[in-house]
Amino acid sequence: MPLPRTRGTALRHRLAELRGPDVPAKALDARALAALAANPGCKRRAILDGAGVNKAALASALGSPSVFGQSQFAFTRGNAFEAKVKADGGAELLRLVHEKLDRRAEPPAHARVPDLAAIGPEGRTARTALALREATEAGGEWTLLDHPMLALDVAGSPAFLEPDAVVVHPDGSWTVVEIKSFPMLDGSADPAKVGAAARQAAVYVLALEQIAARLGDDAPTPRVRHRILLVCPKDFSNLPTASAVDVRKQRAVTARQLARLTRIEDIADTLPAGTCFSPDLPAADLTAAVESVPATYAPECLSACELAFHCRARSRASGAVTSLGRSVRAELGGLTTVENVLSAARGESGDPDDPAVAALRRAARLRAEALGREAVAPCR
Repeated sequence: MPLPRTRGTALRHRLAELRGPDVPAKALDARALAALAANPGCKRRAILDGAGVNKAALASALGSPSVFGQSQFAFTRGNAFEAKVKADGGAELLRLVHEKLDRRAEPPAHARVPDLAAIGPEGRTARTALALREATEAGGEWTLLDHPMLALDVAGSPAFLEPDAVVVHPDGSWTVVEIKSFPMLDGSADPAKVGAAARQAAVYVLALEQIAARLGDDAPTPRVRHRILLVCPKDFSNLPTASAVDVRKQRAVTARQLARLTRIEDIADTLPAGTCFSPDLPAADLTAAVESVPATYAPECLSACELAFHCRARSRASGAVTSLGRSVRAELGGLTTVENVLSAARGESGDPDDPAVAALRRAARLRAEALGREAVAPCR
């Protein structure tokens, strides 16, 4: 007799059905998780990411291929730079951690680099937690965890995350290290890229805090530092340099947004029976499946989500004001479509006491007056 399914097993089976038969799950990385947290109202992205759907393949099958992602050249260059930073047992990396974050500790003459190999993400997560425990309890020495595996609960489903490195200090505290291939010129880097790296690192900090809380059941809870180390090439060379980045703000925002996410199992329960997001389905069936999940499109999605072009086309076709941006949507209140906005501006609908309606009508009058004056102005 087969064993009864647990709630977690049933959810994994349901998500596998949504992904499609024999379609491997795409891991939810920290970059995708940070983008998901930036748009917590999008149920479409939540269920697709939770089910491990390859959104790039899905977008191509829908006829709206994505241009989002890292070029192969940048990927190769980043791997080469990371290997250089971690060479010789991470000596240069640990030197930068000591210099930028922990000058009061003894310089890292040598460090432990535990083997984190294990079978599957669950095995690697358990091995990482054990290595963190051992390094913290040992104390008095530096430990470098190269590509550890962390788990973070996201809307009731585990997400497995792999930071570039985590360093355990001699005092037992933990630091996240982000290694990026964009340059740091005269001690500073592109603010947009630094912000993206900080949001990504904040996800790792949250995952480490969950591990620390579990380890704290038997001993004092280890401290997860909120200043991470960002390592980049110096100027136009391949030499590494680093900067300490405080991610407390990004951590607080990400934690709050993740808490707002609708549980994945609740979204799955609302979908029609037989819903599947396999790219091998006929285009009409696949479109119907995707459209059965509400989306919350905004122009910011173009730089963060592979389905952005598809969602933008649908948003424009329905006349949704969200296609104009979140700030415009917030200003318009209950007017959710462009048609409603134009109708209210012309005085054909809308409550005159509504501040948004009143502002639209005033703007329409000013526009008409300006165009009228321009029409009768003499030519010079």
